[in-house]
Amino acid sequence: MAQFSTDKLRNIVLLSHSGAGKTILTEAMLHTAGVTTRMGSVEDGTTVSDFEPEEARRQGSVQSSLLTCPWRDNKLNLIDTPGYADFRGEVISGVRVADAAVFVVACAAGVEVGAIQMWKLADKYDLPRLIYVSKMDRENANFDTVVEAISGQFGRRCVPVHVPIGSEAGFSGVVSLLDPSATVPDDMADQVEEARERLIEAIAEADDDLATKYLEGEELTRQELINGLKQGIRDGLIVPILAGASTTQIGTKEILDALVDFMPSPAEVAEPKTVDGESFAPDSGGPLAALVYKTSADPFVGKLSYFRVYSGKLSSDSQVWDVNSGEAERIGQVFSVRGKDQEAISELAAGDIGAVPKLSSVLTGHTLCTKENQLTLEGMEFPPTAYKMAVFPKTNADVDKMSTSLSRIAEEDPSLEITREPNTLEVLIGGLGDTHVDIAVEKMKRKFGVEMDLHMPKVAYKETIGGPTKVEYRHKKQSGGHGQYGHVWLELEPLPRGSGFEFAQTVVGGSVPREYIPSVEKGVQKALGGGAVAGYPIVDIKATLFDGSYHTVDSSGICFEIAGSQALVKGVQQAAAVLLEPIMKVEITVPDEFAGDVIGDLNSKRGRIQGMNPLGDGTTTVEAEAPQAEMLRYATDLRSITQGQGMFTMEFDHYEDVPQHMIESLVESLKEREEARA
Repeated sequence: MAQFSTDKLRNIVLLSHSGAGKTILTEAMLHTAGVTTRMGSVEDGTTVSDFEPEEARRQGSVQSSLLTCPWRDNKLNLIDTPGYADFRGEVISGVRVADAAVFVVACAAGVEVGAIQMWKLADKYDLPRLIYVSKMDRENANFDTVVEAISGQFGRRCVPVHVPIGSEAGFSGVVSLLDPSATVPDDMADQVEEARERLIEAIAEADDDLATKYLEGEELTRQELINGLKQGIRDGLIVPILAGASTTQIGTKEILDALVDFMPSPAEVAEPKTVDGESFAPDSGGPLAALVYKTSADPFVGKLSYFRVYSGKLSSDSQVWDVNSGEAERIGQVFSVRGKDQEAISELAAGDIGAVPKLSSVLTGHTLCTKENQLTLEGMEFPPTAYKMAVFPKTNADVDKMSTSLSRIAEEDPSLEITREPNTLEVLIGGLGDTHVDIAVEKMKRKFGVEMDLHMPKVAYKETIGGPTKVEYRHKKQSGGHGQYGHVWLELEPLPRGSGFEFAQTVVGGSVPREYIPSVEKGVQKALGGGAVAGYPIVDIKATLFDGSYHTVDSSGICFEIAGSQALVKGVQQAAAVLLEPIMKVEITVPDEFAGDVIGDLNSKRGRIQGMNPLGDGTTTVEAEAPQAEMLRYATDLRSITQGQGMFTMEFDHYEDVPQHMIESLVESLKEREEARA
């Protein structure tokens, strides 16, 4: 592939709700540009973009993919992203390195939830954008209706630059409102003229000089309109709306032209900045600065690091400095990437995007530079995990590979989180939803040959006592020769939540010899871990040894250790045992119309509403506390309640008593679950 200068590059991220048509649009672009000889199909799993087996099976994108597409002596780096909310991490990394966005809106479906969420993400990164109304050839496709919906959702800055010719099965082309030589069907002349006037007015409103000329009745030239539209898009004052049908490639040439003509090159956007706020020019002649935005574990190539060059050039057979790890890395071969295909190239200029294999220390979000000119680029901030499952090796052969595989899949997808729950000793894999976690497990089986089972995580219940008690336990055993004897009296008292465990002794008169008191304490502490009611750790309790007896021959340290352990269990059982459950602090952001439903659902989950905070943008934040046991599947529940528009964060806050009327049934269900797992 020929080398492209910075001004000949366009870095475009495609965003939409799931199923709106991003992937088939890229397929049409590649075919129209002559890159491919035939168009693939999402249904058949033959597209350039969706090349992973999981994508072919599910008929949808589960990861972002980079697609290089030459057009009119320019290079388009198209980043196709998943529309499904579980893979938002892939979207964030793609948006981070793009200079502009194409929003794909399916005509019949209109503006869907995913598009609204993606729009907010593009706002965060201040991306210029255009909207492509797809599937104009489908049943119930009405361009005017979807334009009205787009304007209602995103504002009147969204204005068509195309008028479609026909719709549904009769869709046959588009009329460009900026091309005075465009052929206009006779029955569309008035419609095209009205749309052209609206576009001219929108362009004039975005430029003071053009506005003056327009208001004075002067006609704006085509070049003035093109320049004004381009500047308005970059300033975020205009969002052009295009139309097409990707399966028949109607409108595909026009969107390719629009990307070249109207979207900014890396030389035309705001200068990149370091984490310290220092800006620098995207100059290929400057010092190297490149950001790794994605890591892939390729079964054949090994680890593949995708990067964007912000300054300087990244060359094959060179050495770079990973500023995040503080290590030098050898660059073997630089690749230009199109889906799963990699083309070896000598170097990439400032603004370009490519990949490098086999970098040992480099992870997603790391900055590559030179040791002499070190700087750090801002990485990506991924959303917190919302769905966790306990993961277990399926066979003994998988035990040794599990830890390494989990680490490698988390490197590939930083929006996954691998943790070990200290209270239950389970390894947890956390993601943005159930599909996200399932896909990760599928990938580990395919890429690393390790199979794992997923189970609902255990809740880290704990036990304590509801009131003080005194308990006696005598350990006595005679089996010939020396016997065993240890006798203790313990006083048990509850402590405030979070206090843990205390041991004291008030023995007088040597009823328990001093040398055996540490053994009693050791036995009591051993019993804390095994529980007395449901097998959960005993906490927030004070045990005081105040009396007992011993035998001069049969007593020993182990006898008093056993007595102490059994005394604690017996005492907890007779002292109104209490089961404690973890309470989570939850913060949920939802559209205002769903706030009532969310609150009702939380109430049904034994939740307590702590507050509500209207954010002024049509959304409300609900703050609540709820038992962890009720919130294990909240990511799925919230998605159902809010039609996918709700978001939440959740963290452990404190422990509380399980309601007394629930303890018996809860203990029984926990035992059944453990037996089922065994």
